[in-house]
Amino acid sequence: MATVLLMRHGRTTANASGGLAGRQPVELDDTGRGQAVRAGERLRDLPLAAVVSSPLIRCRQTLELALPDTEPVLEDGLIECGYGDWEGRPLSELAKEPLWPVVQQHPSAAVFPNGEAMADMSARAVAAIRSWDARVAAEHGDGAVWLACSHGDVIKAIVADALGLHLDQFQRIVADPASITVIRYTPTRPFVVRVNETGELGSLVPPKTAVPAGDAAVGGGAGGGV
Repeated sequence: MATVLLMRHGRTTANASGGLAGRQPVELDDTGRGQAVRAGERLRDLPLAAVVSSPLIRCRQTLELALPDTEPVLEDGLIECGYGDWEGRPLSELAKEPLWPVVQQHPSAAVFPNGEAMADMSARAVAAIRSWDARVAAEHGDGAVWLACSHGDVIKAIVADALGLHLDQFQRIVADPASITVIRYTPTRPFVVRVNETGELGSLVPPKTAVPAGDAAVGGGAGGGV
């Protein structure tokens, strides 16, 4: 079993202004750049076996600042949800749309006009993470740690899947800018180790003495740090 760190990009100009960026090429603002640098300080001592990223510029900028010596692999499956006609509009304006309460309370039924269904976003993001996790574990061993940089709704959907939650409950999960959420996948079930983490990460480095894989070992290691 590998360990994946799901990192959200730093704050963007759209986050700051209250707009819905979607797949538009919005960039980090000064606060977001600082968040990315601080995230890099937390990641510095982790032996990352792979770094994967959404292709959008805000994720690439975050990784350039956090891990300047790393060349991430771009993964289309981790791109932001396609919000279609909603992209670029203020959230205060979108909150008046008939689709808004569906997105908030029944997202599995939400399909954005000229955009993507939230259920489709969830399915392709989960598939991408699980595929990469299996690949990293196969190439680097069960103790490997790797990182994927993506977007708030994408990360929340991945976490909901790992927790065994229906997509309609994913709005209960928080993924702040530059936060890190940690999941371990096993043959029987995933374990959500940390959510929306902004503190230390050093304890995620596996001990040099191998611990037998199994639910008890994983569950014990997941008891703190959330």
